[in-house]
Amino acid sequence: MGNKTTKRNISALGPTEFTGIQLKEPSTYAAGFTGIKVALQHVFKEMGIAKSLRTLSQMNQKDGFDCPGCAWPDPKEPSKLGEYCENGAKALAEEATNKRLDAAFFAKYSVEELSNWSDYQIGKGGRLTEPMVLKPNSVHYEPISWENAYAILAEELKALNTPDEAIFYTSGRSSNEAAFLYGLFIRAFGTNNMPDCSNMCHESSGVALNETLGIGKGSVKLEDFDSAEVVIVIGQNPGTNHPRMLSALQKCKENGGSIISINPLEEAGLIRFKNPQEINGIVGVGTSLTDIHLQVKINQDVALLKLILKKLAKLDLEDNKVFDHNFIETYTEGYASLLNDLERYKESQLLEICGVPEDLVDKTVAVLATKNKIIICWAMGLTQHKNGVDNIKECVNLLLLKGSLGKAGAGTCPVRGHSNVQGDRTVGIMHHVSKELNKNLEKVFGFKPPEKEGLDTVHGIKAMHEGKVKVFVALGGNFLSAASDTEYTAESLQNCSLTVQISTKLNRSHLVTGKTALILPTLGRSEIDKKEGAGRFVTVENSMGIVHRSKGMLVPASSNLRSEPEIVGGIADAYFGGSHSVDWKNMSTNYDLIRKKIQMVFKGFKNLESKSKGSGFYLPNNVRDLDFSKLPNGKAQFSLCNLAKHALSADEFLLMTIRSHDQFNTTIYGLNDRYRGIYNERRVVLMNEKDMQKYTFKKFDVVDLVSSYEGKERKAEKFMVIPYNIPQGNLAAYFPETNVLVPINHYADKSNTPISKSIVVKLAKRN
Repeated sequence: MGNKTTKRNISALGPTEFTGIQLKEPSTYAAGFTGIKVALQHVFKEMGIAKSLRTLSQMNQKDGFDCPGCAWPDPKEPSKLGEYCENGAKALAEEATNKRLDAAFFAKYSVEELSNWSDYQIGKGGRLTEPMVLKPNSVHYEPISWENAYAILAEELKALNTPDEAIFYTSGRSSNEAAFLYGLFIRAFGTNNMPDCSNMCHESSGVALNETLGIGKGSVKLEDFDSAEVVIVIGQNPGTNHPRMLSALQKCKENGGSIISINPLEEAGLIRFKNPQEINGIVGVGTSLTDIHLQVKINQDVALLKLILKKLAKLDLEDNKVFDHNFIETYTEGYASLLNDLERYKESQLLEICGVPEDLVDKTVAVLATKNKIIICWAMGLTQHKNGVDNIKECVNLLLLKGSLGKAGAGTCPVRGHSNVQGDRTVGIMHHVSKELNKNLEKVFGFKPPEKEGLDTVHGIKAMHEGKVKVFVALGGNFLSAASDTEYTAESLQNCSLTVQISTKLNRSHLVTGKTALILPTLGRSEIDKKEGAGRFVTVENSMGIVHRSKGMLVPASSNLRSEPEIVGGIADAYFGGSHSVDWKNMSTNYDLIRKKIQMVFKGFKNLESKSKGSGFYLPNNVRDLDFSKLPNGKAQFSLCNLAKHALSADEFLLMTIRSHDQFNTTIYGLNDRYRGIYNERRVVLMNEKDMQKYTFKKFDVVDLVSSYEGKERKAEKFMVIPYNIPQGNLAAYFPETNVLVPINHYADKSNTPISKSIVVKLAKRN
């Protein structure tokens, strides 16, 4: 046999067995007493009562630790009753669980066996406790020392023909300190192959906002919701994905503002909010949120927005007060071209395409016509399409026309998913080349960073599949389950000679591996991080550009865990062998030194050490200052956006992937989707009842979902049809189970974000 490696019998998709579905009516409100009860049930089960209550009291507090879940900002004065939501409590329970995965567990279960577990079962195993290695021709992970693990990775990296044969992925949970050091090592190693989770979610936002407003971030502050006259929530489900946002929407309503929701599904969190910190939220009816719900067809947001703009433009011709002409003339470019472009479309055409009743459109236009303090919030429902960038640009067009930027109560609000995904990008995790960043790194650290554009997620997967990449390293995340085209991605990872996962918990990416695989277990956000008896803290950046500190409080799950900066520094030191201009060992243990270097490399971080205390500080944001000097002619840019194109045959549907309420990204907390009334099952597809009648489907019929692009068929097997309030011709199903349907070679223009929210599929009924 020689050095030939036997391929492991691994399942990239896991089991397809049903788990016992129960259906109830969808909920008409979010949170309330039920939210409290479910949250406590999760944390008590995983952590015990005393530990749970003590830890929850410190989450998102000024001197505590940042929630390991979403990136929604904390108020200046966090509630002492608890500054967390149901899903934040679930995220903490997953991280701070009392369960452990030790050497005995991996000796008992092979990766082949574990790959046939569901993602829910895998995630519930417990915390990783020591470094592990999966050797070639073995199906069991074995313990390995930290030093030997570093040596294996260093040896593999040194054996590459070029640094570009390695890929270094980053999830959004890493601290600024870890991400900065990670990016520094990758560039010192000699590549810009730094795909990150932004590539799969908000990359479309970054591209659109950079091109139109000059910064790839949102412009609003949390307090802007208090004074907003209108908040538009489009392509987002805050009740499940960012529940603390509901408090901000509640304040908007209480202060006289209006909320307009635009989404193919009417979500419970936007119907009514029962604030669990108020009596009315426990025993009362709570707060009605959405004033107008526009049930747009999947990915026809541009058609709807164009229709709204056309109707507003017509009103503006009558009294010249609907648009903010002073703002337009002073700060923007392309207004006349935008109006001319709108003339190309007929209102009747746009109305038919978007699928929204005209009376609701007119009602929306009437609200917007007299208001100029407008916030637009969005998430993956806009970004994960072929035209994802244009979706966001059309939103920007509306804000520019109304002068709804650079003032209180107005602006852009892309709502980020993971807790520090925005911070990772801010401190240098990106595959693009920044001449300014390279110049600063060379000045501060004395080496010349690479100038070749790196690989993003999609093209990184392709490179692995083609054998052009041999080493894959992931700083957090569940790359396999998060990426598109699951089976293709699995083949890509298995083509590598080495895959490395820096993680707190086991997931499917630890099981579908290269010939050799390493697990390097790290501290969680909630755990004490000490060096020589002294406690350390890290910093993170939230969705609205505030940098603040986070300091854990729990005894680590194992004495053999290391912090992310220490792991990155250990890898770098092993690779360079102490012969480099960067003092990797000292940098990795002295976070103050990392922060000093961050201040020297990036603008806006001055006095990071002191300013990150308490509520933290805002990073510079040119939109808030109405400074568009980096854009052509120093102006914010109107955009000419095209309509989405989906040529469906008579038996085809447009499918969007969604989360359940018991889920955050690819982490499955449980098997319930309480707000949608679906319990104890994830293999479901939501379908309009008229479509069910038309195609003779009955409730609970079992079907395969099939996508076909360029002649290649992809199949997600065994899903139950569920009648649901969704536009005709549209379907919805949970990811990661349906990521297998997303073709690797179909992604958003410019941003390369996978088309996970608009997949053309057919349904094949099973006998």
